[in-house]
Amino acid sequence: MIEKAFTAAVAGASGYAGGEIVRLLQQHPRLNAVILTAHSNAGEKVAGHFPHLDLDPEMTFVDTTVENLIGHDVVILGLPHGQSGPIASQVREQSPDTLVVDLGADFRLVDPAAWEEFYGSPHAGTWTYGMPELLRATGTAQRQQLAHAREIAVPGCNASAVTFALMPLVARGLIDPITLGAVLAVGYSGAGRSPKPHLLLSEAAAGAVPYSAGGQHRHIPEIIQNLAAASGQEADGFRLTFTPVLVPMSRGIQAVVTAKLADSQTPSAAITRAFHDAYADEPFIRLLGEGAFPNTASAAGANSVLLGWDVDEKSGTVTVMAALDNLVKGTAGAAIQSINLALGLPEGTGLSGDGLRP
Repeated sequence: MIEKAFTAAVAGASGYAGGEIVRLLQQHPRLNAVILTAHSNAGEKVAGHFPHLDLDPEMTFVDTTVENLIGHDVVILGLPHGQSGPIASQVREQSPDTLVVDLGADFRLVDPAAWEEFYGSPHAGTWTYGMPELLRATGTAQRQQLAHAREIAVPGCNASAVTFALMPLVARGLIDPITLGAVLAVGYSGAGRSPKPHLLLSEAAAGAVPYSAGGQHRHIPEIIQNLAAASGQEADGFRLTFTPVLVPMSRGIQAVVTAKLADSQTPSAAITRAFHDAYADEPFIRLLGEGAFPNTASAAGANSVLLGWDVDEKSGTVTVMAALDNLVKGTAGAAIQSINLALGLPEGTGLSGDGLRP
């Protein structure tokens, strides 16, 4: 029996997230990227932008228009925040059966007020959230929601790291939800591919640069939304201090996440048990264990998140460390997992959990 091959169009394919989608589609046995669109790079040869990929040397980027996107099984939008909404509605209107996947933030949030507060524009709507491993207080898993979905919002990379670190603990009620803190070392690809002065090597190579501190980062409401879903608590019952720091590496996120234990007498074995109960059967979540310290280098190129944790009994605090590749498990890999589920394919098709070392 010949298995069906699906076709995909990728909008914004010349960016880092779109380019990573192209790389993963190159190794996918059932899903082929047949149209790649770009804005300023339209008309240019795709191979010139991605010399590391074995692409058709004659393939060119085309304009990001609805006409170029429709007619395919899957449309993947790798556009700047705020740009996906209008083009997605047009694609949906002209091609209602197409699976549309947004790599940006436009459709992640459920609460319109949270969107307007953090993004400063009207809320475009809410799509099925593309994190298959997301726990739900109802006892269902998010992957069940993704099966046969037609509109998918891929999680933010920083939001993924912090969610994976905290989700088993809030689901069990093991930590105080108003004491959450996260400091993340983030690679520069997370800032996008557009040339900007602060992204120049001469500016970035010698130091670490915090940004969006003081409760300003746009991934905060997304993280709280996830934790609320996992715990069954209201979102306003959570408080999160969140500080990302750009560090001189091209890709990767190292999240160091802390919280006070709900009961200072909670044994470390209960923390370990919560992680194993939540993630033991998850192929793309690797539990390194208590006292382990994940390294972003071990996650490079992999569709995996690496987790380690420790308990400070004197302060009654648990620290969870999460490492992932922001472009793979943080974006493109999560998209492919979700697409596979929506198309009825095995979730891990075309993906590897193995990283690159050195």
